[in-house]
Amino acid sequence: MKIEMNKKYFAITIICIIISIISGIISNDLLIGGAILLTGLLCAYFASEGKRINYALGLINYLLMGYVAFKNNLFGIFFFYLFIFSPLQVKGFITWNKNLNNDNNVKVREFTFKNSIIITLLCIVGSFLLGYLLTLIPSQRLAFMDAASNCINLCGVILMILRFKEAWWIWLINNIIDLIIWIITTANGGNGAIMMLLVSIGYLLINIYGVIRWNIEAKKGK
Repeated sequence: MKIEMNKKYFAITIICIIISIISGIISNDLLIGGAILLTGLLCAYFASEGKRINYALGLINYLLMGYVAFKNNLFGIFFFYLFIFSPLQVKGFITWNKNLNNDNNVKVREFTFKNSIIITLLCIVGSFLLGYLLTLIPSQRLAFMDAASNCINLCGVILMILRFKEAWWIWLINNIIDLIIWIITTANGGNGAIMMLLVSIGYLLINIYGVIRWNIEAKKGK
């Protein structure tokens, strides 16, 4: 079984490498864009499989995406990626390392109704507050969408570190917002925006897989 899983992971990695190279060549953004797509897809995939290596890949991915966000005057995304999301990848690796099952996968947890209400309110309030602050930056674009994306994403990252399966549902919402942001940015000829759009599409597919996979693991845990 372990050999079969290793073959599966190797095959997925090769497929992601091929997709990233082809996408990088087509978009004329092979170095930064290709690396973002590759680390993003692999990070999301291994997270959906409950593998802690996703946090090493996530650290690289957030640093690269922060760079692209800065180049496109999306300062909210830049700040969150560099100073919040990147350090959380280290925290996530340590936390998951202490909560592994016999298959070396992370143990999955589930929300209560109270958890759901609290997280929803935090996301809404945080999005409006951050959005207002971002409007004070003269060159900031899409301030409230930028803010909502980061607040929802932050909740998802924290919930993933805490091993809650609902993190995948939150990321689905965030992914839709990200798609809108990068569609608009791509239409306006943003720097590196095409590759970021491809990353968002890839995330959408893996997020759906993550929802299904973690629901199954949560039922096993019961």
